[in-house]
Amino acid sequence: QVQLVESGGGLVQPGGSLRLSCGASGSGFTFNAMGWYRQTSGDQRELVASITKGGTIGYGDSVKGRFTISRDNAKTTIYLQMNSLQPEDTAVYYCIVAANSPNLDWDEYWGQGTQVTVSS
Repeated sequence: QVQLVESGGGLVQPGGSLRLSCGASGSGFTFNAMGWYRQTSGDQRELVASITKGGTIGYGDSVKGRFTISRDNAKTTIYLQMNSLQPEDTAVYYCIVAANSPNLDWDEYWGQGTQVTVSS
């Protein structure tokens, strides 16, 4: 019942910037946390950034100081501002939300991913 819509990926040169967006919807669900993970070819997904319902923010070590996560007032849309991009940032970026309905325990829902490629 939870739907995630991602946008903003693409091709950018080293040193450039991109902004990713993710909107979540689901009638009767509470969105407890949202964030971004990324996966390089053949690798496990790793944390990029996250934000909880209470506003606690976390970043992966490799993106601290370069990426910024934010959200709208309704707490249903998140953004990832990506600055000073490097070739090592090339990956598929996935939006994730931790959500629950009144009669269910919380679960994680994943977007379909958006490709970010950093290359000259």
